[in-house]
Amino acid sequence: MPTVKDYEAVDFFRDEELVTDPYPYFDALRARCPVQRENHHDVVMVTGYEEAVQIYNDTDTYSSCVSVTGPFPGFPVPLEGDDVSDLIEAHRDELPMSDQLPTMDPPTHTDHRALLMRLITPKRLKENEASMGRLADGLVDAFLTEGDGEFIDGFAGPFTLLVITDLLGIPEEDRAEIAEALRHGPPSGAGIGSTGEGSLAHTPLEYLYGRVTRYIEDRRRSPREDVLTGLATATFPDGRVPEVADTVRVAANLFAAGQETTVRLLGSALKVIAERPDVQRRLRAEPERIPAFVEEVLRIESPVKGDFRLSRVPSTVGGADLPAGTTLMVLNSAANRDPRQFDDPGDFDMDRANVRRHLAFGRGAHTCPGAPLARAEARVAIERLLDRTTDIRLAEDKHGPEDARRFRYVPTFILRGLTRLHLEFTLDKEAAGR
Repeated sequence: MPTVKDYEAVDFFRDEELVTDPYPYFDALRARCPVQRENHHDVVMVTGYEEAVQIYNDTDTYSSCVSVTGPFPGFPVPLEGDDVSDLIEAHRDELPMSDQLPTMDPPTHTDHRALLMRLITPKRLKENEASMGRLADGLVDAFLTEGDGEFIDGFAGPFTLLVITDLLGIPEEDRAEIAEALRHGPPSGAGIGSTGEGSLAHTPLEYLYGRVTRYIEDRRRSPREDVLTGLATATFPDGRVPEVADTVRVAANLFAAGQETTVRLLGSALKVIAERPDVQRRLRAEPERIPAFVEEVLRIESPVKGDFRLSRVPSTVGGADLPAGTTLMVLNSAANRDPRQFDDPGDFDMDRANVRRHLAFGRGAHTCPGAPLARAEARVAIERLLDRTTDIRLAEDKHGPEDARRFRYVPTFILRGLTRLHLEFTLDKEAAGR
């Protein structure tokens, strides 16, 4: 890892060392200025908490059209003038992933998010959580059988996939086929902010689009008493009926994005539990602390490192004057370790009074609508795993001894999470017999 004094030479978007540990780099940037331009791709890096909140809350000034791509491939035309709003709207559809919710701006974003919130209602989440435990129980039994296992593919991925298909109301007879198709798709995280030179498809969700289109068209023709019918018949806030494609995109985006980030959250959570016997003992003794534990995991290892914004007009953030057309990366991972907001931010402390102020789910209009679902998934999974074991440990033959751990992380500048997590278990024989 480069030292603080040569941080300007580091290319955050290409340096694979920063995939393993980006936090010293973030600290170095923030120590100089919480809002500053990096030297390689003309991106303003926002590492301060208050500065991040200011940008997230100001959708009039900062467009989300580049939220998941940033400088790659860049805007298709030069952004000139003191207000580039008309250029953004004229060329929005040429940008990657322009049909997905995270890249939309109000009022389009407002309308499409309302469709999603018809699906993620408190009532539906409560019903979904009731089945979540049953889904977890079925997977836990298989995962723990051998006394060790790889957690990401062996539990986290299958569990989150089952939960999201259940939430969407995907027919049970189709779930195995969909899971198999997604399992043989691009590697996890591929194309989403890759640190390599690969290209980014206009949308990586074609398979899901096709499947969900069939469901929505069928439910509009023949409504049933199911979740898909509720989604198919949902309207925009003004009463307009969305095109099938609009409804499909919202559902498919929830399916893909919700699963990926929750897998990363679960991986980080189990890594802490396996590496910190003191934390594990406390969670076993005080299971009511699991929600707070999840919040601190989200703070210290945000599954999404950051989002991009494009300034429509000149603005000032953190004392930095930004011209119209500036690409900014708002770094949730850095803001969540801002010492001006969190005491001893590099320490894991689930007793923080302000732990829920983290920005792991963003802030403002684009706050992750699936946050309650992700929190519930993490809590249920951790409860079940702790209940069925008396000890969870890292497999040292895979990850090395305590003083020389080895981990591999998803090679992107957007996502933060382990590619593999090998664990060993001591089973609770009494729990297994219940």
